[in-house]
Amino acid sequence: MIKPLSFLLLAAALCGSCGSRTERPAATSCDDPQPRPSEYVSTLVGTQSEYLLSAGNTYPAVALPWGMNFWTPQTGKMGDGWAYTYGAHTIRGLKQTHQPSPWINDYGQFSIMPVRGRDKVDENARQSWFSHQSEEARPYYYAVYLADHDIKAEIAPTERAAIMRFTFPESDESGVVIDAFDRGSYIKVMPDKRTVVGYTTRNSGGVPDNFKNWFVVRFDRKIRDFQIYDGTKPVGGEQLVGAHALVRVGFETQRGEQVTARAASSFISQMQAVQNLGELGKDDFETVKAHAQERWDASRSQAEPRTSTAHSIRASTVRPYFPASSTKSTKTAAPSITAPTTVRSCRVICTPTRDSGTPSAVCFRCSIWSIRRSTPRFRPGWQTLIAKADSCPNGHRPDTADAWSETTRRRSFRTPS
Repeated sequence: MIKPLSFLLLAAALCGSCGSRTERPAATSCDDPQPRPSEYVSTLVGTQSEYLLSAGNTYPAVALPWGMNFWTPQTGKMGDGWAYTYGAHTIRGLKQTHQPSPWINDYGQFSIMPVRGRDKVDENARQSWFSHQSEEARPYYYAVYLADHDIKAEIAPTERAAIMRFTFPESDESGVVIDAFDRGSYIKVMPDKRTVVGYTTRNSGGVPDNFKNWFVVRFDRKIRDFQIYDGTKPVGGEQLVGAHALVRVGFETQRGEQVTARAASSFISQMQAVQNLGELGKDDFETVKAHAQERWDASRSQAEPRTSTAHSIRASTVRPYFPASSTKSTKTAAPSITAPTTVRSCRVICTPTRDSGTPSAVCFRCSIWSIRRSTPRFRPGWQTLIAKADSCPNGHRPDTADAWSETTRRRSFRTPS
């Protein structure tokens, strides 16, 4: 019989040829491959916050580094700056977001929520209980089990689009709710009965008068039935321009059957949103997910902490700085810039006009938090916008914007690698 000490010495000798390594998650033998850098990251870090206690103020964003659009599970009510809080128990939808901070709140937002039941439409009726044990939250992938609907929801991103996969139970009441939110929105079910288009105007200030976030959602199968709503009121027809437009599209599914939805958006036009949808090409869900993970692996930190725990903490802490500073141009139109910083700084919104290709408005929304924690980086050609940060239209101190502007002028401008 081998004594415990002898066994430990034997195990150490057998693994000695592997060389010195840091601790690795889920490692079972010396020959296990080193986990990829993106596998150390949990986007749930910093989400245990609320209005009365700021303990990170982040949300589990699904995005690419420097991407235009972020997606997040939504636990808060529509318009709540704390869109996702770790202590919540229900999810109301998978929301496209451009929010830099809960204090500044969001703009250009809409949500997609798989449901079971024809009456599960408004955000209170459709919300579903979930457990963190059923979540996988990575920067390139999010998955959750929605217990009340018996549905698994997954999402993987590109820069301006995303692909979602919903695994349904057996039901003739399976469906997906597309919510364009209140304060003015538009929904239309296209004649192909696969595609839903629309726009949302919901914002929290500091946007141009003509602000719209156009979106398109395309399913991999025909919609069996649909119902459009203005808030909680059902309306007839195939489209609606109203105060709060949303639609429930229905499918009949067998247990384990999957429905895929592809979504993209644009601040320029509906046509541009359709063109942005082309980023997904014909790739299936797993291919999009793999490409997104490769992008995150390529942008990893070079620092190598001594333990896997330290590595995970560092990676999860540093990760938000990558998607939170973005300057993107569309492939076929004038630049459409979204340049948020991390959650404690300023944000710039530049919405170009379709004809001139020049910015129709430059608006700075500022937080009173420490500006030195993060400074946006602009690509060459947009440096002149920095000097215009002379006021905060959301009511915070104007000197915050001045301090940010002065700090930024002293920094070098470079394209993020």
